[in-house]
Amino acid sequence: MRPTSRKPADATGKRRPARVGELACLPLFFPLKGRKVVIAGGTDAAAWKAELLAAAGANVHIYAERPGTCLEALLEQGSPGGTLSYHPHSWTPQCFSGAALAVADVASIGEAKAFQCAAKAEGVPVNVIDNPQFCEFQFGSIVNRSPVVIGISTNGAAPILGQAIRRRIETLLPHCLKDWAALARRVRSTVLETLSSGSQRRSFWESFTDLAFSGRSVLEAAEAGGLEPLLVEAKSAASGKVTFVGGAHGDAEDLTLKAVRALQSADVILFDERIDDSVLELARREATRVPVELRSGREICLQEGCAEMMISLAKQGRHVVRLKTGDPVDDSHAGKEFRRLAVEGIPVTIVPGIASTCAMVMDRCLTQPLQPGAIGLSCDTAAAQLHAVTGYEPRHGKGNTN
Repeated sequence: MRPTSRKPADATGKRRPARVGELACLPLFFPLKGRKVVIAGGTDAAAWKAELLAAAGANVHIYAERPGTCLEALLEQGSPGGTLSYHPHSWTPQCFSGAALAVADVASIGEAKAFQCAAKAEGVPVNVIDNPQFCEFQFGSIVNRSPVVIGISTNGAAPILGQAIRRRIETLLPHCLKDWAALARRVRSTVLETLSSGSQRRSFWESFTDLAFSGRSVLEAAEAGGLEPLLVEAKSAASGKVTFVGGAHGDAEDLTLKAVRALQSADVILFDERIDDSVLELARREATRVPVELRSGREICLQEGCAEMMISLAKQGRHVVRLKTGDPVDDSHAGKEFRRLAVEGIPVTIVPGIASTCAMVMDRCLTQPLQPGAIGLSCDTAAAQLHAVTGYEPRHGKGNTN
């Protein structure tokens, strides 16, 4: 069973593990502490950009003949991060020397083009506010839990949508997350010294993350014993394990939260061929993805070797996720694999999923109108039984009906 990379089915009928889809722009995080940034303009928009850049630690040089009200207030208040220097005249080509970024809010297209050309001549990335044709980078919406910083961009297509996304994320992330992130930075060296690379460190950081989202503050966690129990527990995580995850009928939106957490902690994922790419996108990028062919009529049937592969990988200390359509509890093949793993002493966890038949039937009930004379499934006096007949048409060979 050879790991492969995968995209949706190609012309040859083979599938490869899902990779990153097309990106409108590449999200990058630019360290600015102690670096020079040029701002041209004294408007409110320029003042906001100056405040943002200084908060990131930049030494911001602002060039404007007259500062606006917001800029005056900012200069008086100062910044908790970098510095703010006001120059009471317009920008000049010399001001770009040694700058890391340049931002302008100007009144005319001619000045915007001149600012862009002068910055590019010095090799400085430039942004002209509200003039995307003169921008080499963009400012997105920000969720600030520094050192955790989340940037959101719609590539200029819908700024209001970006702001709405930011508000939604704000409600999901506790404000104490910044304290947990700061603690993670402090204990990182201890983790590197105490725990071996691979499963031990990953186990620690997964437990740490669960603690960070538990609603407790860093102080409350310290009073309850601190991180020592997590280190002790992580040391025993060197042995491998197998997690059976129910993938419903292959749609990412039908996964449980527990299923998503399992995918994000997996080293290797053995997945049924009907699992959609959107499900695999939720897994760790580093995880190896291996398709498992289940049906008859194939040139190669890998189902029988699946248990042996899981045993081999688990004995190497790997966390193996067996991603199946439907609910693994109802799968006869999964039952055989459970018993085989138990004989070998491999720890097994089962994450139930929505049975594929139930998911598809309910979807049809909710989305398809009843035909004249038909009986709805919710009519318990008449619809006492449901018989499901499924058919399968493989890409190669003969079909199989269950």
